[in-house]
Amino acid sequence: MKVIEKLRVASDEDRTIFSFEFLTPRPKEDLEKLMSTIDGMVSHGPSFCDLTWRPGGLEADLTLKVSGKMQNEVGVETLLHLAVTGMTMEMIDHALDTAKAKGINNILALKGDPVKGKDPAQDPLQCALDLVKYIRAKHGDYFGIAVAGYPEAHPCMKPEGSEVATEEGYQSDLEYLKKKVDAGADLIITQLFFDTDAFLKFVGDCRQIGISCPIIPGILAISTHRNLAYMTKMCKPKIPKEMKDALELVKDDEEALMKYGIQMGTEMCRKILAHGIKTLHFYTINKERAALAILKNLGLVSDNENTKSLEGGVQNHTGSNGTIH
Repeated sequence: MKVIEKLRVASDEDRTIFSFEFLTPRPKEDLEKLMSTIDGMVSHGPSFCDLTWRPGGLEADLTLKVSGKMQNEVGVETLLHLAVTGMTMEMIDHALDTAKAKGINNILALKGDPVKGKDPAQDPLQCALDLVKYIRAKHGDYFGIAVAGYPEAHPCMKPEGSEVATEEGYQSDLEYLKKKVDAGADLIITQLFFDTDAFLKFVGDCRQIGISCPIIPGILAISTHRNLAYMTKMCKPKIPKEMKDALELVKDDEEALMKYGIQMGTEMCRKILAHGIKTLHFYTINKERAALAILKNLGLVSDNENTKSLEGGVQNHTGSNGTIH
């Protein structure tokens, strides 16, 4: 079933749903361990799961292999990332045809990060908009298509050294997002953010310019300092002062960092849910504890061994401007 159809059913039934993102491992990493993690997390009932794209050769083949296992062996509706940077048309067609053959009919259309040693100007498709148009032209409505949204505008819209995009850059990014939706995208999943109010404003701004499709907030389930540093460097979200102060207090303590991340993630989700948005998407970085603990605090999963030790100090907090993409 397409993700958009699942969202419509959940909306009609007035249910809150959630989903998980996983990273494709490197070729030499432990695939069995990842599949065990995915299988365990899927047992908690996500509406769908997505898998990040690794371009080129063996890594692309591994992405397609893992996505097929998720769809057919784990049995979860799988949303496959597909990025056009560094991709020939033959490679794009191979990915889409393989997805079809594996029973996957959900694609997250992306531009992607630069590929070392390749000139992006030579790519036949230059952006996510091109990919959305191509998928619709060649495959009709077989695929449900998701696209990325940026509550604080795409990082490239932020001046060098600034956490904040210019108003012109923000509006330009919104207009581009609308083009992706008008070209055939069914839903939007946001990049990570730490400011809940910025996300809610973004949703309002999207509605104001005629974007009516579902907008799913992407929540980073903070698990380690390394993963937090990686995601913030890549996505360049604004980090509120209160979050910077809190992170300074736990900079040398991994367990304390995770507990803080669970507390902040729980508060963020409660605020989003209170505004009538009933779908949550968690960036897990292939770690289960933080995401499951947040969902437990929200009452969306039952108690289990993964979350029991992390529930303290979270339930009594309500409302927050701290948010994660």
